[in-house]
Amino acid sequence: MLVANRKYAASFHPGQLRAQPRKRLAVVLCMDARIDPVAALGLAYGDAHIIRNAGGRMADALRSLAVSQAMLGTEEVAIIHHTLCGMAGIADDAIRAEIRRQGRDPGDGPFHTFSSLEDVTREDVAIYRTSSLVRQDVPVRGFVFDVATGLLTEVGASGG
Repeated sequence: MLVANRKYAASFHPGQLRAQPRKRLAVVLCMDARIDPVAALGLAYGDAHIIRNAGGRMADALRSLAVSQAMLGTEEVAIIHHTLCGMAGIADDAIRAEIRRQGRDPGDGPFHTFSSLEDVTREDVAIYRTSSLVRQDVPVRGFVFDVATGLLTEVGASGG
């Protein structure tokens, strides 16, 4: 990792980029390593905030989105779930059991697992829309990314 970073840094030229993303876009998606959101969405360096977590769940992203909007000016949100997600079709209890088996305390908070990609995408748009932490005057769109084809399908949207 450090060797690769040295090569990257040798040709790194951030230019005049600011902390505010150029496209004023925040993207919430899963941490799955098969997804390169910058390439998949045609973004360039500095275009968007990319907020990743297990399952790409809105409940875990609200704090980051609030900061992105209030302090850094994002004005649009894309929520992206994906096919073959490890958080789909598994129960929170199964995750807790595995963490316990490995000798750690999983606590009692939710892991936000789900069964239907379309339902969870619509649910996350609704979670966004019921939160007082984030802006309600911005467009929010939900998508499913197919890890086999690289294609996005729009599932839910809510105007600003």
